[in-house]
Amino acid sequence: MVLAGAAIAGPPFQTDDPEPVDFHHYEAYIFSTFDRASGDSQAQIPAFEFNVGTAPNVQLHAILPMALSAPASGPDQYGVGDMELGVKYRFLQERNGHPQVGVFPLLEVPTGDARRGLGNGQAWARLPLWIQKSMGHWTTYGGGGYTLNTAPGMRSAPFAGWLLQRDLNQHWTLGGEAYGQGASTVGGQSSTFLDGGGYYNVSKEFQVLFMLGHTVAGERHLISYLGLYWTWK
Repeated sequence: MVLAGAAIAGPPFQTDDPEPVDFHHYEAYIFSTFDRASGDSQAQIPAFEFNVGTAPNVQLHAILPMALSAPASGPDQYGVGDMELGVKYRFLQERNGHPQVGVFPLLEVPTGDARRGLGNGQAWARLPLWIQKSMGHWTTYGGGGYTLNTAPGMRSAPFAGWLLQRDLNQHWTLGGEAYGQGASTVGGQSSTFLDGGGYYNVSKEFQVLFMLGHTVAGERHLISYLGLYWTWK
């Protein structure tokens, strides 16, 4: 399954950041992702993400997607996809010139039907370390880690990415990233992506998120993300 090896991480990008939701604050997303490779298409449409700051520097995370599998040959399939659960922990704050640093282990729970192409078939995990530094209107973050996936047809593999974004004004934030991952399927290849996207800030509590990307080396992928974001306390 394409998305099992190339899960979108930090909305709307693949690279994530170490900054958790503030203590006693909440975030919710309604979004869709798309990944087309070698004539096969995978999508999450729609998917629902919820994050809560349960303690200072600690965030709990969950995603429940509806999945669409559209193979080059064979019928399309649609149903519940694999659920994602995670904990983000920032152990170093950004101050005195040094960046903030955190970890964000994720567990993908096999709630989707792998026989229909809607899930991985077994639980798998992503174990990343993320770093972030802000400089006025500019923010840069990235890092990497390892994916552990022993499901039939899948492989464990490293991944890494880096992103640079700028606040253009009170409404627009735009950025670009480079992201790479090792071969995540048996017989597959590693991939290197270049993505662009950002946020339109309707208000402090509501945003529209978007991203479009393509591989520049390895397996050919076209990916996208479109979502709505709310935050409150």
